[in-house]
Amino acid sequence: MNTKNITKLLSLATLALLFTSCNFFGNRENNEEETAEIERRRVRVEQAQMRPVEQTQQFTATVQADAVNNIAPGVPARIRNILVDVGQTVRRGQALVQMDATNLSQQRTQLETLRRDFARFQELHAVGGISTQQLDQMRAQLDVATAAYNNLAENTTLVSPINGVVTARNFDPGDMPTGAPILTIQNINPVRVIINVPESQFTRIERGMSVDVRLDAFGDETFNGTVSLIHPTIDPLTRTFRTEITLPNADMRIRPGMFARVSLNFGDVERVVIPDRSVVRQQGTGDRFVFVVNRDNTVSRLQVELGTRFGNEFEVLSGVEAGDRVVLDASGLLDGMAVQVVD
Repeated sequence: MNTKNITKLLSLATLALLFTSCNFFGNRENNEEETAEIERRRVRVEQAQMRPVEQTQQFTATVQADAVNNIAPGVPARIRNILVDVGQTVRRGQALVQMDATNLSQQRTQLETLRRDFARFQELHAVGGISTQQLDQMRAQLDVATAAYNNLAENTTLVSPINGVVTARNFDPGDMPTGAPILTIQNINPVRVIINVPESQFTRIERGMSVDVRLDAFGDETFNGTVSLIHPTIDPLTRTFRTEITLPNADMRIRPGMFARVSLNFGDVERVVIPDRSVVRQQGTGDRFVFVVNRDNTVSRLQVELGTRFGNEFEVLSGVEAGDRVVLDASGLLDGMAVQVVD
């Protein structure tokens, strides 16, 4: 074989070796890329959406009577008779307690004497027997005696100032009441519930607003109430203001002291909404996070502030924007990790 042919063979061998090497390294690079793609975490995503969310807040409170009156005499006296008992319904002006009438009887006698004396003074004044000053002095004595008699009369027969129910009795006939009232009367139709509403809602609540109230004593039954009073000042310590809700109670089922759960609806607000499956809770802190897929198919770990949960979704107050692709079932992901999005 001549030199020329040998040179050609060597050249062909070199070219073949170079081609094989290039093909080997090219396949190797492609294989590494395919392997990296396979090793990426496969994730499913859902887009965060903006839509109206009902702004409902829950509060707890204790039912209170609409009015409470403690029945006790204004002057010391012994109880002669108590005409009602605990649980009894009473009407305004109804006699409840009879106190000892000895002082009243004495005052009545004194008043009748003064009335007769005043009549005589009027006759004498008419004929010039006494001066106008003397007549005025006698009239003043009569007025004082009349006021004293009326006061004793009010404190001898004690009456109810309101319609209501007797809720307490602290003494018996023959007792000399001291310290505590003889009876307590409560008006429980309607009843009241007082809640502390956050300052942020001050401009959104108004008198006459409808309110749903549930009472633990009646399970899931809902009672309809109305905002009846909004206190005009904010508590600087709690940043809340007192709001009173009135509940009709014609059948007397609702009783003071019951535990109430109040729902206030402040209308709809446009909010970002995400699936509950996208939320990750950090152990030990209670912080909430989501993972959002970036354009380069890496994920970012974002802390979120959540609002109301409804069904299988959460209202987001901050941390995520509408259109973000949030990862579902994101446990095990790390910030910056590369992922592969699948349907």
